[in-house]
Amino acid sequence: MLTRAQLTEVSDTMRRMFPDAHCELTHRNPFELVVAVALSAQATDALVNKVTPGLFETYPTVESMAAADVADIEALIKRIGLYRNKAKNVKALSMQIVERHDGIVPSDRESLEALPGVGRKTANVVLSVAFHEPAFAVDTHVERVSKRLGICRWKDNVRQVEDTLMKKFPREEWSQLHHQFIFFGRYHCKAQRPACETCPLLDMCREGKKRMKSKQATGQ
Repeated sequence: MLTRAQLTEVSDTMRRMFPDAHCELTHRNPFELVVAVALSAQATDALVNKVTPGLFETYPTVESMAAADVADIEALIKRIGLYRNKAKNVKALSMQIVERHDGIVPSDRESLEALPGVGRKTANVVLSVAFHEPAFAVDTHVERVSKRLGICRWKDNVRQVEDTLMKKFPREEWSQLHHQFIFFGRYHCKAQRPACETCPLLDMCREGKKRMKSKQATGQ
């Protein structure tokens, strides 16, 4: 596990590398954000951003989405994996927002997680981005980076990763650092070809040092 000084170096480095890290899902309001994040499960933000403009143009309000036929939603999002199930969830969560929350996306975790298709990660993103509540959403990039660096254990599940990150870093840094972890994983510490050779965190990265040692041994 990393020391306090190393953790500070991690956050400082990511802040320098990606000072403008932000949510890359295109949205104009909390409702569009909820839908976009729900659609992004097992899909890239780039793909979701290709689909949502047409979806939100056709159904610009939560009320219109709630009244839509599932088949019509499916047709608009069919390029995304698991689109049938996601279409059902989008309609169902829209109906629930209309019926239980007067058409306004709730700003508390319990109500958000009660929405169909909305889990803890989606709720964390919405709380952080839409309502500016401190949260550390853990997606595949955050999980990969935190484990490679040794901040978390390889065996940790997503909730354990989240709990560890919240303990290790100051609460006031959670929301922005979450985006910086994502950018670091998406554009630098990639799943298949991480840029270990040029990584400023290589000296403290257990996975990076292992990869570099392997490359040296094979003469790559």
